[in-house]
Amino acid sequence: MSLQPNVAALSADPFLDRLDGVIDRALAEKRIVGTVVLVARDGDRVYERAAGLADREARRAMAPDTIFLLASITKPFVTVAAMRLVEQGVIGLDDPVSSWLPDFRPRMADGTEPVIRLRHLMSHSAGLSYGFLEPQGTPYHQLGVSDGLDHHPGLTLPENLRRLALAPLAFEPGAAWRYSLGMDVIGAVLEQASGESLPSVVRRLVTRPLGLADTGFVVTDRSRLATAYADGNPEPGLIEDGMDVPLWDQAVRFAPSRIFDPEAYPSGGAGMAGTAGEVLALLEAIRRDGAPLLRAETVRMMMTDQIGSEAQGPGWRFGLGWAVLDDPGLALSPQTKGTIRWGGAYGHNWFIDKESGLSVVVLTNTAFEGMSGAFSLDVRDAIYGAAP
Repeated sequence: MSLQPNVAALSADPFLDRLDGVIDRALAEKRIVGTVVLVARDGDRVYERAAGLADREARRAMAPDTIFLLASITKPFVTVAAMRLVEQGVIGLDDPVSSWLPDFRPRMADGTEPVIRLRHLMSHSAGLSYGFLEPQGTPYHQLGVSDGLDHHPGLTLPENLRRLALAPLAFEPGAAWRYSLGMDVIGAVLEQASGESLPSVVRRLVTRPLGLADTGFVVTDRSRLATAYADGNPEPGLIEDGMDVPLWDQAVRFAPSRIFDPEAYPSGGAGMAGTAGEVLALLEAIRRDGAPLLRAETVRMMMTDQIGSEAQGPGWRFGLGWAVLDDPGLALSPQTKGTIRWGGAYGHNWFIDKESGLSVVVLTNTAFEGMSGAFSLDVRDAIYGAAP
């Protein structure tokens, strides 16, 4: 498998001009500040472009090796680490969370204590939530639960999980889907099961075997870090610590400097930084049935619906670590059934269309246009043949 550009494919692929047009238009319209877009087909990198600015105020150009705050692109890295421990027999998907974290015992609103299993956490079917999805004045806000993107100096992971466990579950585990802090709980389970810190576990089980140098829970080179921006008119504005950025009916509170605080707990759902090329390396391992990290049968199970209901839009279900396309027609997507995808709140999107041999990484420094705005859809459609 090669991750170097294939010159023949580059010159032959008709989507190249379409992708360039999508990127150029988004930059000209000031919907994004900068981006790195990578497309691999059957293991060959057929498109790579770094465009716009990594830091607008410093006039620093975006580069292929720019480091981004990954937000929820952390989740597939931590999920793969967890599944490696499952394969090794260290943990089990049906283990009750309380067998690893005895004090983590969330209850229903009526006071009953259901069993939450590890698979519920990884499929976001545990009945947990995120504070940014909850209305102001409700328990997540009253208890001061961190979403792993904001910063509460001195807040430890055990304390955040203590607060989280005091909030009533939204439903019986396994009964529905709700995006949640489940991967932060998984991070605590991995620490308990391995006797290592979460950064150490992910490094040992995922990033080091893949040869990744810049992806982890610290920023390896601050001079290459992309500055974070939020959607705005006439142009995106800087994201500062403590800023609330509107998303759907609520708002996400960001703290870009959180990653520089060595005392900030490592968030298994949002705490990593890395480059587009290294994210692509993980996606390619998944597309290749898990090698060199996981067995093929494990990856097939992870790419299979685990919830039996809609997740984040019509036509989409959820596996372990990512959404799974169940009905392309209902989703109005040109991708094939079984495609997996997810994104990141700082402005990112990725997908693997295994049947088409495609792995695609779209990292921007603009929230939320790069995650859930028109840009990510325009990139997708350009790859599949729509005109810019």
